[in-house]
Amino acid sequence: MSDEKVIALKQVNVYQGENMILHDVDLEIKSGEFVYLIGKTGSGKSSLLKTLYGELPLSEGEGNVAGFDLKKLKPSKVHMLRRHIGIVFQDFQLLTDRNVRENLDFVLKATAWKDKKKREERITEVLSLVGLSTKDFKMPFELSGGEQQRVVIARALLNNPDLILADEPTGNLDPEVAEDIMKLLKDIANKGTAIFMATHDYRLINKFFGKIYRCEGGKIQATSSLNG
Repeated sequence: MSDEKVIALKQVNVYQGENMILHDVDLEIKSGEFVYLIGKTGSGKSSLLKTLYGELPLSEGEGNVAGFDLKKLKPSKVHMLRRHIGIVFQDFQLLTDRNVRENLDFVLKATAWKDKKKREERITEVLSLVGLSTKDFKMPFELSGGEQQRVVIARALLNNPDLILADEPTGNLDPEVAEDIMKLLKDIANKGTAIFMATHDYRLINKFFGKIYRCEGGKIQATSSLNG
């Protein structure tokens, strides 16, 4: 694991519109770290992740993600930040009218991969990484929930991101399938990509070790305990 910081927040305030959701957030995550974000529904976990990937603007405090200064990030440049970040959602957000390969190709085209042959090679690579080499022509509805989430992780890996932000990535999955997804995410972290994962599933946290931040009462604090 390198000492390179992929997330560095200092005294950050997070807003949804006029409402301050979180205040005085200090957070550091380095390359290859696996970090959990825990807290009750509505405590601000998703708002923090949205700030990190540029959906919510940062106006107060200092924030740097994957080398981008969030305070100086113009809306027209958010797509550049997202080339360095993979995002994994609970509800997959796959395009239902196209197959797996076309879903991934859509993202590569949107992030300025002009060469069709290189796009095809990269899609083959990431599908192999997530164990879906034979599923590239399947439509999303033909896949199980676990397979769909593997496609989402493949999509997140397309641009060799410095960081993957995962918002309840196992929330809709059976326990056994959730463990398979966790093993995959841990393997990705071991290869150098930082993972920042919001979750309610304490069973997984107990099984797959990682640093923990708790979101509570408008604050985020590092914790060594799920109960404290």
